[in-house]
Amino acid sequence: MANTNCKELDMERKMNFEVKINLTINNHEVPELRECVGWERRDADYPALFERCNFWAGVRDVNGRLVAFGYVCGMGLQHGYLEDIMVHPDYQGMGIGVKLVKTLLNEADHFGLEIVTVTLDEQHAQFYQNCGFKLGRGGTYRTK
Repeated sequence: MANTNCKELDMERKMNFEVKINLTINNHEVPELRECVGWERRDADYPALFERCNFWAGVRDVNGRLVAFGYVCGMGLQHGYLEDIMVHPDYQGMGIGVKLVKTLLNEADHFGLEIVTVTLDEQHAQFYQNCGFKLGRGGTYRTK
């Protein structure tokens, strides 16, 4: 059985994963993915997030499981915020995250956003540079 799972995963690694803008996502799927990547589930955020963000994108594996997700939110005028970029640990290192971010940035361009910002941990700086972001100084304020 273990060999079959490894073979299936190897086959999926060779597949060309499709990133879909505004993919239909059930309310439980993003919290489950958040939990898989080690984040708080935040079940109460869904479906409100889909109603409030400008657009989102997702990737499903061959079995239909959500394995990557991210979104852009903001006022929809000139500036958007790239948020919650996540890829299931079993699918990391395959280029899915970069493809997800670049698809979201392309959609931001079509949407008319001139500026897209992201808040990131230092350990992810190279990833976002690979996606085309120019890193600079900034700050964050958190109420809690």
